[in-house]
Amino acid sequence: MYDICAIGELIIDFTPAGVTEQGFPLFACNPGGAPGNVMVCLSRLGKATAFIGKVGKDQFGAFFTKLLREQGMQTRGIVEANDANTTLAFVHIAEGGDRSFSFYRKNCADILLQESEIDYTLIDASCFFHFGSVSMTEEPARSATFAAAAYAKKAGKTVSFDPNYRPNLWTQPEHAREAILRGLQYADIVKVSEEELEFLTGDGDLLDAGQKLCREYGLSILLVTMGKSGACCITKEFSVYQPTFDVKTVDTNGAGDASMGGFLFCLMDRQIDPERITRQQAELCLEFANATGALATTKSGAIPAMPTYEEVVSCIAQQKRCAEALS
Repeated sequence: MYDICAIGELIIDFTPAGVTEQGFPLFACNPGGAPGNVMVCLSRLGKATAFIGKVGKDQFGAFFTKLLREQGMQTRGIVEANDANTTLAFVHIAEGGDRSFSFYRKNCADILLQESEIDYTLIDASCFFHFGSVSMTEEPARSATFAAAAYAKKAGKTVSFDPNYRPNLWTQPEHAREAILRGLQYADIVKVSEEELEFLTGDGDLLDAGQKLCREYGLSILLVTMGKSGACCITKEFSVYQPTFDVKTVDTNGAGDASMGGFLFCLMDRQIDPERITRQQAELCLEFANATGALATTKSGAIPAMPTYEEVVSCIAQQKRCAEALS
């Protein structure tokens, strides 16, 4: 049995790593891709995870499979493409740690995953199922993603969804919006950024837009990440806000995925039913998610920066000690 299974993209992130003696930029090869980041986060926190996706039959694909196995993840759902390369992305980091992406993804392996290649036994053996929207940008991966999400929903799994909107991967914003809103129909738990929430609803009021989305699509939980400002947990009945943790930020790549992983971990670990979550339970999960996301910004890369359970607990305890000392 697995705690959670995910479907989606596995992408090599080339992250800035200084310059050469001549002043030319150097890039470090870091494994990434939002669903993979979330699964590694949960593996590091102690949960049993599995992954469904497609990589190229190249050195990057082999690197991914080996790495995920080393993280304790079940990788039999990862298939190799003989005629396509593993997707690459170059990450550009601003002075404040915020990042942007340049994707090299045309005819690459992750978008070639077919419905017939999905290992449904991994979904059957999991309690939770997770997916994102990057795998919806092109066929056949779009149909495969929706098929897996529909299967998980019908099988009674708790389904989490991270829209993870990347404008430069879609031909038109409206195509992205339509696909993401369709994805919401299968989800119990959704994580969005403030910008993504406004993109989906057209409403700049966070709480109003969030509760509107929860009611319209029957979401149990909407987690809204707000960068340096913290995060908000919204349900149809209430909302909870918490500030972020004070850490030295190096790279924000993967922070939202870590927050999602931390929140899901807390739900699983405390056996919280998303449909019946209380305000107090939401506060505990949000605190854990914020600490997990904050710690992920203290190191370079996404997967390499995911914290352990002990590190998250220590971060929370330290913040509380600091708050007590100041009170």
